[in-house]
Amino acid sequence: MSAGLFGGSGLVLRLRAAPVTTADVVRAAEEVLPVLATGGLLLSVVADRADGPVLVVEEDERSARVPLRDLAEDMTDARVDPSPEGVAAALTGWVLDRPVPDAVAAEAGVAVLDWTDRTETSVGWRVVVLRGDRALPWAPSAGLDRRAVERVRVAAGERAATVEGDLRIEGPVALWSHPEVPLLASSVLAAPELLLTRIAAAGVDLQDPHVVVTPHAPLACAGAGVAARLAGETGEACQRLPWRQLARLRWI
Repeated sequence: MSAGLFGGSGLVLRLRAAPVTTADVVRAAEEVLPVLATGGLLLSVVADRADGPVLVVEEDERSARVPLRDLAEDMTDARVDPSPEGVAAALTGWVLDRPVPDAVAAEAGVAVLDWTDRTETSVGWRVVVLRGDRALPWAPSAGLDRRAVERVRVAAGERAATVEGDLRIEGPVALWSHPEVPLLASSVLAAPELLLTRIAAAGVDLQDPHVVVTPHAPLACAGAGVAARLAGETGEACQRLPWRQLARLRWI
């Protein structure tokens, strides 16, 4: 087979995105890590004989060590723009997506409804913490006892009941959304009677109210028949729940 089709001067190579190098990530780390390392978050790059420069992330009980060459490879696979701005944005996003410490969840966690697993066939309550426009899931650390976990969840439910949103009425359907973080729309269901009160005040009297939950999308509230049609017609995975079932949803 001729090397011209896939070789050094072929069309495929010209179309391939330029790789992100370890040196690119080192330069980005020098720029963004001092800005991101606030509060209890410690970020540093250390030399390792085997792995070269390694990013060390420490925050309370959470810690990680990641070789910068691995980050460079992941960015290349994700087709990150290899410009200084593109690599800096990708590295910033990686740091923002770090695991949530227990103390942070206890102080700022909010309860939302999310899929219980990848099959997207059921929803449950999850504690998330906001970082910018991201809602990061919290998983209890191995050393956290059951009573402490319960306290975090109860506090997250109380905060959820205070999260504001936008109500829009479309015929017999009430749509509730969050203007900045779509996953937070479901927080209102931590105190579902408050949402029913707002819907009634908007002039919609729901008989046998149901809610159609699609995590990361607005809630659709309607009577049983209308909600069933909505759930059947949507092209996305969703869960239709009677109002009385909300109190029985489990924690993820």
